[in-house]
Amino acid sequence: MARYPGKLAIQQRVLTPYRVAFFDALAAACNGGLGIFAGLARPEESIATSEVLNVAKFTPAHNLHFLRGPLYLCYQRGLLSWLTDYDPDALIVEANPRYLSTPAAVRWMKQRGRPVIGWGLGAAPPAGPLSGFRKSQRASFLHRFDALITYSRRGADEYAALGFPADKIVVAPNAAAPRPTAPMPFRARTFNGKPSVLFVGRLQKRKRVNDLLQACAALPEALQPRLVIVGDGSERTSLESLAKTVYPSAEFPGARHGAELARGFSAADLFVLPGTGGLAVQEAMSYGLPVIMGRGDGTNDDLVRPANGWQMPGPEKLAEVLREALSDVSRLRAMGRESYRIVTEEINLERMVEIFIKAVTLLTPGENR
Repeated sequence: MARYPGKLAIQQRVLTPYRVAFFDALAAACNGGLGIFAGLARPEESIATSEVLNVAKFTPAHNLHFLRGPLYLCYQRGLLSWLTDYDPDALIVEANPRYLSTPAAVRWMKQRGRPVIGWGLGAAPPAGPLSGFRKSQRASFLHRFDALITYSRRGADEYAALGFPADKIVVAPNAAAPRPTAPMPFRARTFNGKPSVLFVGRLQKRKRVNDLLQACAALPEALQPRLVIVGDGSERTSLESLAKTVYPSAEFPGARHGAELARGFSAADLFVLPGTGGLAVQEAMSYGLPVIMGRGDGTNDDLVRPANGWQMPGPEKLAEVLREALSDVSRLRAMGRESYRIVTEEINLERMVEIFIKAVTLLTPGENR
């Protein structure tokens, strides 16, 4: 694997637990080390955070939050002091104009002739009042960076549409797990009785598990699956109550981890995430599962494709897609094999680290300080 010869720094609004493995792997590929600067979300956001890194060096930020919703702004106190103390050769920041401390950090690096890379989802065209002004401001913000890293081809196209040079946009598909080391579980050519549909995740409204229950109930009786809903959360009680009415056979085993969760993935025929989020999608694919998921912010565009699953434009299509998926076992098995290939060869933590190292190295050629 390629290595970065210098010292790298990354700014994040918050450090989520699922990013820890990636940052530690990236740090191991940096000769000068990797420093992470991140703070806390608002309590009402219910975002899990971590301050424990095994290889990378964590420095806590003091996040100041202003306003809410589309007017939300954040200022990270201590960012310039951290840069001065850590003194990185290159900096990666979230490409979000709502973070008020970012421009000062970019100027600090530029004054020292060091590159800054923006990392973000993309930049969907703004709508509503002042959309033209907002588009111009966003383009001006992005042009401060030497390069951009985004999660998907959709994100890259959105950045290019704002005039950012296409040859300076790098696509690093979002990865939450390393490439699988175990072989794909064996699955027979026919279902073992009823097909098995699996959901894994926090039971929150945005996951739209209620739509999954309704969609299973709408299927012909011969296609109605064994539905296993793994996870816990604020919506569990209401979902169990709904299930008693619309799909009484649905199973709610609660949160599962380790070997128990592995057995659940291995026993399933199809993984379904009707709503947004979905850190478990890549894990499901590592067990050779095809995927149905809601179309979201683009982070999973390159992960879930027509060859290995479905991205639905809306929950009203879920019953139709489930019917299609469960009606052809051989096709479903082929899609599962493609899922396994994708996370083995294309989208995994190791590949994400390689892309980040390549992007930073191209901007800092020659000898480092």
